[in-house]
Amino acid sequence: MTAQNYIRYLNLAPHPEGGFYKETYRAAENIPHVSLPARFAPATGDRSFATAIYFLLPAGEFSAFHRIKSDECWHFYAGGSLYIHVLDSSGNYTRLQLGANLANGETFQAVVPAGAWFASEPAPGTNFALVGCTVAPGFDFADFQMAKADELGQLYPEQVELVNRLCRPAVI
Repeated sequence: MTAQNYIRYLNLAPHPEGGFYKETYRAAENIPHVSLPARFAPATGDRSFATAIYFLLPAGEFSAFHRIKSDECWHFYAGGSLYIHVLDSSGNYTRLQLGANLANGETFQAVVPAGAWFASEPAPGTNFALVGCTVAPGFDFADFQMAKADELGQLYPEQVELVNRLCRPAVI
């Protein structure tokens, strides 16, 4: 299977942060906005208990640095290795590596903690990576923030090259 096969068979659409996606699950029940953790304030509404998507990144593309207010659990499905670059609130950098080569440090699942800045890209030599993302409380674009390279670079000066490479230009 090629990336284009998966995009067609799974009916994936372009994602605003890069790559392709399709929501596959949204819990029928919601968490009332008054019961959400303080990081959701000011709450813009209730949130689903959880959501899940397919997410595909072809070679040469990346998911730009962004953050959300929920934990995000990533799951590896097909293709090659995927790097997830995480910048936490303490100023630390971590590279998670999804894939099937466990002996080489890859893992089938990894979690990006709520509020951390993160970006992803196929590892060198990878044609594409097909993964899934599960978010709880469920994903809502009201909780999504794209990074600005200049601001993120000031917060993480040791990672400024990575930040500049994996941020999208500001839309005017």
